Amino acid sequence: MTYEYKVVPAPLRGLKARGVKTAEDRFALALETAMNALARDGWEYLRADTLPSEQREGLMGKATVYQNMLVFRRAKPVAKAAAPAPSVAAPRPAPMVEKKIVAPTKPATPDAAKPEADKPSTTDVVTQ
Repeated sequence: MTYEYKVVPAPLRGLKARGVKTAEDRFALALETAMNALARDGWEYLRADTLPSEQREGLMGKATVYQNMLVFRRAKPVAKAAAPAPSVAAPRPAPMVEKKIVAPTKPATPDAAKPEADKPSTTDVVTQ
């Protein structure tokens, strides 16, 4: 199973609420609220980490500060594989047969109605 991760900064201050009086209880409430909000979206709390971060200090200086981070994870949705093609081929349609329709034609001239043997040939040249 593969997971995707989400890292969010831990709350810096506590939340005020009725009946929550101490700083520790307010901070716990802020942490609980953040964790429950992500849990509604399917994120599972994994751990809290303190990590170094380099920040600018003044014009040219740099300082290392430590950030408290909350790490969450959730299972990635599994992509379903494409359905395999059916192994049985679909029946092929019968081949189409072309039918030629020939319309009867009427002779345009009286010579066209004569049989071929009766027509004089235009390509035959008689020389003596």
